[in-house]
Amino acid sequence: LSIPTWIIHTSSLVEWLVAMGLAWRYADVIGRKEWKGVTWGMLPLHTSGIVACCYHLFYNAPELSWCVALQAGCTCLGNT
Repeated sequence: LSIPTWIIHTSSLVEWLVAMGLAWRYADVIGRKEWKGVTWGMLPLHTSGIVACCYHLFYNAPELSWCVALQAGCTCLGNT
């Protein structure tokens, strides 16, 4: 991947972590634990992004082809 593409992917992963942290803190501030579910709901999609970056980091190595299925599964789970 090109450097600009890596920057976008990395910043997206960081952005998700920040959003997850903010949702968790918001739940604490308003005193409603159920808002922490937003963070848990975001976790499969964040995992999908990490898996995709790991796969590309190793130049789409055939030994890591299972990452594609894992990413698809995490994305599907996160979108439901």
